[in-house]
Amino acid sequence: MNLTIENFWEINSEAAFEKAALQLFYQQAQHCRVYAEFLKHLGFDKQAILGINEITQIPFLPVSFFKNQLVLDQRIKITDKAITFSSSGTTGMVQSKHIVPDASLYEKSFNTAFEKFYGNLKDACFLALLPSYLEREGSSLIYMAEALIHQSEQPASGFFLDDLKQLRSILLYNKEKAIPTILLGVTYALLDFIEVGSISFPELIVMETGGMKGKRKEMIRPELHEILRSGFGVEKIHSEYGMTELLSQAYSKGDGLFTCPPWMKVLLREPNDPFTIVKNNQAGGINIIDLANVHSCAFIATQDLGKLLPDGRFEVLGRFDQSDLRGCNLLVQ
Repeated sequence: MNLTIENFWEINSEAAFEKAALQLFYQQAQHCRVYAEFLKHLGFDKQAILGINEITQIPFLPVSFFKNQLVLDQRIKITDKAITFSSSGTTGMVQSKHIVPDASLYEKSFNTAFEKFYGNLKDACFLALLPSYLEREGSSLIYMAEALIHQSEQPASGFFLDDLKQLRSILLYNKEKAIPTILLGVTYALLDFIEVGSISFPELIVMETGGMKGKRKEMIRPELHEILRSGFGVEKIHSEYGMTELLSQAYSKGDGLFTCPPWMKVLLREPNDPFTIVKNNQAGGINIIDLANVHSCAFIATQDLGKLLPDGRFEVLGRFDQSDLRGCNLLVQ
């Protein structure tokens, strides 16, 4: 039974999510060649696959497969509508690549999630301080930010490469005129901004995406957020958790605690036993089910360590040793 994507955005219960996830698992175990071969090497034949009836039993594909394999439903024909997202990384690193056959699915995912967490996209002034992402091609974060800027009806919405003076002027104007404002920024650039001069804009939503990009030393999240809170004059620092290999994002409205949209779920695995799921309030490797990954693989074992709370929120504690450092929201604590 093939799973359609039209109802992803209407999932509103654990039972509905589990049913959709299992349907997608059976589909991808058959039609995503890389995932099918991965399962075969683990000893899962057709009977064993059909015997999986809980999401905690599903094997998760290591995210590193996106670096050297085409993770894609083999029935999909690549057309001119397809877009390829690639990960950031230092020179010499192998980049992950995620081919998205139709970008409208990604747009539906981030638009629906962003409105769920932050309201009508048209009302806010959306400012993106993402210099390191702008300087390369294939960033899914830039694609999202560009779409959000385009949908905003505030004329000052836009990207800022290194014009921090202009950005400051816009923020001060928006504060004076009480214009709802969201500032999305890579960590080092936000620090650069407040080092030039702090501001006090309590209503501003500052959303950091993580990533020092080798520009600064890494900092633990509480220390970083305290500096940013003081520099922007806000009570909380928001965060976005996403990556090239996913088509959905989780958001934190403060304290580093992330909430997934209804079609995305985090499970934690034992660090030394990838096929054992750990209980709440224990640290483990972050596994993600992203139903929007209907055309690739929805079951991804990331290289991140985290902790899961009973209410479904999670925090990111850092990375496994020897993991590639990338620009998503990953700050070692």
